[in-house]
Amino acid sequence: MKKFPELWIIGCIVCAFSFFQSCEKPVEEVENADSAILKSADASKISYIITLSDEELDSELIETPDYKQKKDKVLDTATKLLKKLDITDGEIEYVYGSAIKGFAVKLPPGQLRKLEGESIVSRIEEDQIVSLSPIQIKKGKPGGGTTTPPQQSIPWGIARVNGGVDASDKTVWIIDTGIDLDHPDLNVDVEHSVNFISRDYTPDDLNGHGTHVAGTIAALDNSIGVVGVAAGAKVVAVRVLDRRGSGTVSGVIAGVDYVAANAASGDVANMSLGGSPSTSLDNAVIEAAKAGVLFSLAAGNESDDANNHSPARANHANIYTVSAMDSNDTFAYFSNYGNPPIEYCEPGYRIYSTYKDGGYATLSGTSMAAPHLAGVLTLGTVKTNGYVKSDPDGNSDLIGVH
Repeated sequence: MKKFPELWIIGCIVCAFSFFQSCEKPVEEVENADSAILKSADASKISYIITLSDEELDSELIETPDYKQKKDKVLDTATKLLKKLDITDGEIEYVYGSAIKGFAVKLPPGQLRKLEGESIVSRIEEDQIVSLSPIQIKKGKPGGGTTTPPQQSIPWGIARVNGGVDASDKTVWIIDTGIDLDHPDLNVDVEHSVNFISRDYTPDDLNGHGTHVAGTIAALDNSIGVVGVAAGAKVVAVRVLDRRGSGTVSGVIAGVDYVAANAASGDVANMSLGGSPSTSLDNAVIEAAKAGVLFSLAAGNESDDANNHSPARANHANIYTVSAMDSNDTFAYFSNYGNPPIEYCEPGYRIYSTYKDGGYATLSGTSMAAPHLAGVLTLGTVKTNGYVKSDPDGNSDLIGVH
């Protein structure tokens, strides 16, 4: 069993903020995945992701279409299991009934061995969380300005993939830091947006990363800001990372489970996050893909083989892993590589898009590349227009376009 010691936000190699105002000196940040600070899920208890395999439970879940009822059945099974094993002080954090069947639980030291011998338990994986430390490479403070939103422009990446096409009848699920729920340049489905951060209660984006992703996919074609690839598509915030860009793998799986239960077949989901190999996370994404959800996954920013990272390495016909390139169609220096699992290379360097608090920002990373493909997938069949240059694996990725 492999533990995975990292969960990272893939985007934000470079960040230059603008909040409806002119800035004399933009602020740029690098979020370095290598500087991630590993923390245990709890100082006195250890968190585990438990996958269950039980024919009776499987049959009950198949006959139960309702998301909450599925979770209730799994919770009942998990509670009875812990009681049977005399684990009285375990804390169940999440239950999963759609993508995978199981639960996440905090256990005191020494209690895990009680679960290891149970036939109903098919996999046990230790949960981890991580915090990313932003590195300021250029400092400056905002100058004066106006509250008037900027006039609409078409970012280079949107033009490169032939985006800006109306998709107001489509829905995209964004598993990330949330979305700015009242951003004037986004069509957010607030009703179905959800939060899986235990210490917060809102799917609103307090970080900015998820809102940036949402804008690249689906910013409105209006007179302000930017336009997305699939302009005007409804975006659903599935918040699994907090204001610092931190989260647990168990929480990310909860987000995937929610999408698997609530998305329609053919809907697109974007995951601009990932970490070291995790079979539990991979399995959740694969099972959701089997249900008809199309996943666009960021390859990662370590200049490494994407096969070393989850969920980037997950393999299914409905899963697309995406590397990043610059405006010259040259492979981005930070992007992970490897074909498979990477299917396409998309714009991911100096990408201008929506940001938290009604603002806009320029970011770089495979976090920014994956949303371009998510938008193309939302519009229909992916076409290609050439190959990326200088792919380090020697097998140049196709450039996906509408």
